[in-house]
Amino acid sequence: MKQVLKFGAVVGTLVAVWVGLLLSPDLPPSFSLVLPFLPVYALVALGCYGLGMVGYGLMVFPTCPHESILLQKDIDEAKAFLKEKGVDVAFQ
Repeated sequence: MKQVLKFGAVVGTLVAVWVGLLLSPDLPPSFSLVLPFLPVYALVALGCYGLGMVGYGLMVFPTCPHESILLQKDIDEAKAFLKEKGVDVAFQ
């Protein structure tokens, strides 16, 4: 529950600052053009960060040769069991 409260406090603070800046009358014209779209930029940046983390995780994903051997052994046992029961398990 503490993480939810931290997240809510951060989001609430960011929204309050954004609305405060949005309603400020003495902003330069360049800020008034960019400021309304700031949440969209933040979402796009968060999406890019997420995709980057997934891509990095896939690049450094460890291979497990020992687990591969155990899995192949389990598959062979399952095929033998099914063949014993009369099920055709031939790969086509």
